[in-house]
Amino acid sequence: MATTTKGIKMMIAGLLVMVSGFLLLSGGGSQDPNFFNEAMFDWRRLVAAPIVIVAGIVVEVIAIMGNFKEKEK
Repeated sequence: MATTTKGIKMMIAGLLVMVSGFLLLSGGGSQDPNFFNEAMFDWRRLVAAPIVIVAGIVVEVIAIMGNFKEKEK
């Protein structure tokens, strides 16, 4: 099966969506071990980031399994 430019663009888009989800997931730690930071349990890290990561995986699966045809000239 030949790769198409649309499939490759979708693969890159899915990768960027997953990377943005992992960036949303990062942070929330504390430098002082005696201080507990509640930001670790933020809505962004518990809900939004996993949804964005799963959306990126769905885009990757569609890009891999999709049957994209090049236009004939």
